[in-house]
Amino acid sequence: MVSCLNDIASITPKPKAIVVISAHWEGMLPTITSGASPSLIYDYFGFPEEAYNIGYPCIGEPSIARNIHKLLSDAGIQAGLDDSRGFDHGLFIPLKIMYPRADIPCVQLSLVRSLEPAKHIEIGRAISPLIAEKVLVIGSGFSFHNMREFFRPNTPESQAMNHAFETWLLNTCSHPDCSEDERTQRLIHWADAPGARFCHPRAEHLLPLHVCYGVAQAPCAEYFELEIMGKKSSMYLW
Repeated sequence: MVSCLNDIASITPKPKAIVVISAHWEGMLPTITSGASPSLIYDYFGFPEEAYNIGYPCIGEPSIARNIHKLLSDAGIQAGLDDSRGFDHGLFIPLKIMYPRADIPCVQLSLVRSLEPAKHIEIGRAISPLIAEKVLVIGSGFSFHNMREFFRPNTPESQAMNHAFETWLLNTCSHPDCSEDERTQRLIHWADAPGARFCHPRAEHLLPLHVCYGVAQAPCAEYFELEIMGKKSSMYLW
């Protein structure tokens, strides 16, 4: 995963700012960090002490936060600004690998607690003008997120479900002959895909991808197939 994130950073032009949709923040409304110097939130437990001393001293970008709020509002999506919330590990862990100098301003955007797939695609569409401003939008989640299964031995049945969902997701995100209407409907109804609820008992780690697709509204430019803790997974670059 580390080498994959490094590869993505190396082939992506350095952005003016970064917006991260993290699986680890849900709000009643889509909410944007608007502080100038957000702290870090170590929202995990049971790790060595070093994990709680990780630093990533990037600055916030209140002007971009306000712009995102306006884009959402203009699209008829009620949103909020939060000038006190810090950055969770869905932001600072991947960015410490991709951009270790922490010299790019960052903003974090929450999921909506209802976890409605269509709503998150809609949010992505609304913020798509950010791309013209050289803002990088990152969906920080995981294509496989069944925590119990990470600590169980693989079986033929579990591997089949894992592989079936990954195949479906890869085809959905990358197939050039799939129309955007069809791609949208497939992502909205992701839970009907083979192995979907085995890979995602809850949707929060998948929905950052929906926001990114909403921004792009196109097949991905590249995809990366990985194995993490014995489970097949994938990353997508638009």
